[in-house]
Amino acid sequence: QLKFEESGGGLVQSGGSLRLSCIVSGFIWGSTRVGWFRQAPGKEREGVACINRNDGTTVYRDSVKGRFIISRDNAKNTVALQMNNLKPEDTALYYCTTVTAEECTSLLATWPKAWGQGTQVTVRG
Repeated sequence: QLKFEESGGGLVQSGGSLRLSCIVSGFIWGSTRVGWFRQAPGKEREGVACINRNDGTTVYRDSVKGRFIISRDNAKNTVALQMNNLKPEDTALYYCTTVTAEECTSLLATWPKAWGQGTQVTVRG
């Protein structure tokens, strides 16, 4: 069974940076794509970025393009999310999970998922 452990969140001022890390354990060999999602209070969970672990292809939601960078280290089964120039609207609980090709392209988690505890990102303006 897949498990996800997110870390790296914190409180930063607007314009600051954070680097989130996602450690994936369990049977990951059949899971090609990993996505980062976030959920703010009172809002639906939304996809932020996705990466294909095999070829490094990435997908980003428009609001984070040019500010966030997703990367992977397959040897360590980790996926990172470097977040720069953070804005108050980035405040949310951030999660990672494996996704299908369609979910990666659309950044929509449509199938039942295993989720970790998430890591909180708070950006003060």
